[in-house]
Amino acid sequence: MQALLVFLSIAALSLLASSRALDPGRFPALARLAASGFLFVLLGIFLGPSVAGVLSERHLEAMRPVMALGLGTAGVLLGLNLEPRLLRLLPRSVYLSGLAHSGTAFFFVALPLLVPLVFTSVRGLLGAVGAAAMLGAAASLSSGHSAVLAWRAGRLDRARGLGVALLTMLDDAVGLGVLALALMIGAASNVGEGLGLVCLALLLGVMCGALLAFLTHSLKDLAELTTVTLGGVVLVSGAAAYLRVSPLLAGVACGATLAVVGGRTSERVARALGRVERPVFLVLVFLVGCAVHARDYWAWVLMPAFVGLRFLGKMLGGRFARRLVQQTLVLPPRLGYALIAQGGLALCLVAEYGMLVPGVLARRVLDVVVMGAVVNELLAGQAFQYVVDPPRSISANSTDGHKVAA
Repeated sequence: MQALLVFLSIAALSLLASSRALDPGRFPALARLAASGFLFVLLGIFLGPSVAGVLSERHLEAMRPVMALGLGTAGVLLGLNLEPRLLRLLPRSVYLSGLAHSGTAFFFVALPLLVPLVFTSVRGLLGAVGAAAMLGAAASLSSGHSAVLAWRAGRLDRARGLGVALLTMLDDAVGLGVLALALMIGAASNVGEGLGLVCLALLLGVMCGALLAFLTHSLKDLAELTTVTLGGVVLVSGAAAYLRVSPLLAGVACGATLAVVGGRTSERVARALGRVERPVFLVLVFLVGCAVHARDYWAWVLMPAFVGLRFLGKMLGGRFARRLVQQTLVLPPRLGYALIAQGGLALCLVAEYGMLVPGVLARRVLDVVVMGAVVNELLAGQAFQYVVDPPRSISANSTDGHKVAA
């Protein structure tokens, strides 16, 4: 009965999010949360065990396969979006620029918050380091959807919109790399065993990606292609969950393998999988919200520090990034304000960490990042105004007109 009520609530919220009742002019914050899917996070927190209790811990345990399927689907889509030809063409300064802004936010968050994590950890210094690294990884991520939407609406020129989107895409690689390191530290009894689990997840993804490329190579019918693609995603997600390794990393390896060896087939597979991307994402973020323990007072203490330190890191990192790439890539004058939104991958990272690393600290990391991501999403709308409408002095001093977009 509870599960039926929950799914009816999700359906009702989906209709509300897609209707015109949420006028951005009257309810800008609510409309932004609905458009990004973060409204489902709040619904999950409200219906979860720590608030209304409509869904209990037993229900969430039974929904772990659904969570694994959502993480695997997100991973395959991330891997498919990798464009090897584009990545090979990028000059080194673009990579340095991406590392500069994501790395600055990472260290701004991970180092200061390591201290309280050490004092509240029962797993010792190593467990606290892994948890702090996950907070830093989530802080380093940015979403480029505001820049893309502003470009499509004519509020931001195309070169700057693509430049921001390119840098945020490079963030994803940094976040996934840190997730792999954190799982090596915390997902097993020792680092060597953790390294083995991460390698197993990647190997599983590569094998499933090669199999999916073989099965979809000669398919012409769209319905048949979609069916085989969904079967491949279920296979890699289910196998990873059964082996208790990361479905997200296995999915990324699967999608990347398909993108490299599949040729044009990978584009058709990406389009087929894109048809189910939105509903899968909404269910996933809802389940992530259910996992939040709203009565963890330490999480409420750490969350403002997480948001504030990340904001400062993005501002300073944006300056570094713009200086490093100024001869190659066109970027907005106040780049840091375009990088405030975190996007869904941050939720995926901490959800994966919480599934595979036992203990209160992993749960606290999830609480801080999920609640912080909602706040950052609300801040992003106001912050982006400084990007599309910078002060005249900055516009006058801008000399980017002669640069080229990547």
